[in-house]
Amino acid sequence: MTTTAVSPPRASSASHRVALARSRHAPAVARRITGRWLAVRGVAHGPASDALLIVSELVTNAMRHTSGRCTLALTVYGGEVDIAVADTSPQVPRLRAGTDVNAPGGRGLALVCATGARITVAPASGGKTVHAVLDLGQETRQEVSRGDLGGPDDAARLRTRLPGCRIARGEHVDGT
Repeated sequence: MTTTAVSPPRASSASHRVALARSRHAPAVARRITGRWLAVRGVAHGPASDALLIVSELVTNAMRHTSGRCTLALTVYGGEVDIAVADTSPQVPRLRAGTDVNAPGGRGLALVCATGARITVAPASGGKTVHAVLDLGQETRQEVSRGDLGGPDDAARLRTRLPGCRIARGEHVDGT
């Protein structure tokens, strides 16, 4: 499946972009930046919490699975926030089903999907950009937390709670 997303003109949006140093602290730095940026825009607590979770998971994935720096870009427009993390790997992330509950990691994209975000991966020169578009009016997020993912029926529960979650490959065309 290919999805093409076109950003609205800059006049109707607010954007912020930051290059993150390769560090184990990058996810925390990205969360702080995002939290402050969303607060200035008056984003409600529920959607802001979801956005922070998304930022944390996407930046963590970029740090864990690539060898270079990553860039975080935030764009608010039309009641949505586009959280974009560009990294140096062309590898498309995948939603894992049946992850060993005792294994570290492997649940981040399921958590991102639980927020209701639409995920698109855009190939880019020297890597890719993962976009997660979140509706800022959405106050009810699915109740999937890290604590929820500890039992033997993990994969079945995730499939039940996240039936429409998929990662679309496509291109994201900046509206500039």
